[in-house]
Amino acid sequence: MKSLARIAAALALSLSVLAPGPAVSADLIRGVHAYDPGVCGNERVLGTIGRRFDHQVRHVPNLPPVGIAAFYQVRENRYLPAMEDRPIDRRYCQATVALTDGHQRDVWYLIEIPMGFAGIGSNVEFCVAGFDRWNVYGGGCRVLR
Repeated sequence: MKSLARIAAALALSLSVLAPGPAVSADLIRGVHAYDPGVCGNERVLGTIGRRFDHQVRHVPNLPPVGIAAFYQVRENRYLPAMEDRPIDRRYCQATVALTDGHQRDVWYLIEIPMGFAGIGSNVEFCVAGFDRWNVYGGGCRVLR
């Protein structure tokens, strides 16, 4: 019984960390965002991108063996709240990453809630400029911009 309570508490905590904050209509109209990156700067989201990027460079042929050392200038580009006809909350984010080879690249990513396992939690899709060899996200990562 204790393990079930722990799972429920962990699930509630993970959902509260990634839950969208209140939107200010003026911010959405003017496209002005405070420096606080909110959900886009969440450590779990950035950690997921780092782990998946490491997997990508190890398993996709002809990619240089680099990793993400740091994220800079994390910001939200667009927010599409869940609605009746669109039940998934989507946040489009952008950042600059410092790679372990000393270069910097742009990264675009999408956070979808609820799109985790069995519809619980979140899903993160990302694209690092120059590392989408098979154009999964279109030329220049345009699908996630």
